Amino acid sequence: MSRPFLTAEWRHLVLANYAVEPALLVPYLPTGTTLDLWNGTCYLSLVGFLFKDTRLRGIPIPFHRDFEEVNLRFYVKREEAGAVKRGVVFVQEIVPKPALSWVARTIYREPYRTLPMSHVLRVRPEKKDVFASYAWRCRGQEHVLKVFGGLEPTELIEGSEAEFITEHYWGYTRIRHGVTNAYEVRHPRWRVHPVYHHGVHVDFGLVYGERFRFLNDATPISVMLAEGSPVQVMRGERLDP
Repeated sequence: MSRPFLTAEWRHLVLANYAVEPALLVPYLPTGTTLDLWNGTCYLSLVGFLFKDTRLRGIPIPFHRDFEEVNLRFYVKREEAGAVKRGVVFVQEIVPKPALSWVARTIYREPYRTLPMSHVLRVRPEKKDVFASYAWRCRGQEHVLKVFGGLEPTELIEGSEAEFITEHYWGYTRIRHGVTNAYEVRHPRWRVHPVYHHGVHVDFGLVYGERFRFLNDATPISVMLAEGSPVQVMRGERLDP
């Protein structure tokens, strides 16, 4: 079995999910993949979470073990030897440290960006609730993604929207026309917390470009808070055209 390139814990994942026209995402499709729809709906998700105990090939890197990430992603699939490998494609990924962006761009060719970031996490067993918030600054403006929900997570329901959003185990990156990088992400099934309230205070046009500005006036069709787990990210490989 191959050795993971990166291991970490991904915790307290906030996922704001939008229904969009497939044509919006076609220009970002890596060769060999197609859009993965759920009940005929094309999803685009804004995701914030915590990296914990991050290690490269088992080695912890000082000052780069615990940090935030926020990404904008959508869902794809590809077939290989009769098997369907469902994964995600990132429009952009934001982290707070330049070295993190450099490693991700160099090894995986992922569209990482470095911006000032912060988070707030409050877990109150006595109140049976949890609050998670992720913030980043872009062009002098603060952008925030946050949820307030129940303390106890529940198992995913087979065939549910939450299962669709969280059960994608591959990352696909468009290197250039006709060339795709693929890497596997291994983790157990995540449990999800009930969400009571949420806030998405983001200027999508400012952060992600004019193509996504319409999301400023859009309402997520769902917002989730996933418990997360330890993860293993395998080394990427180029796919044959």
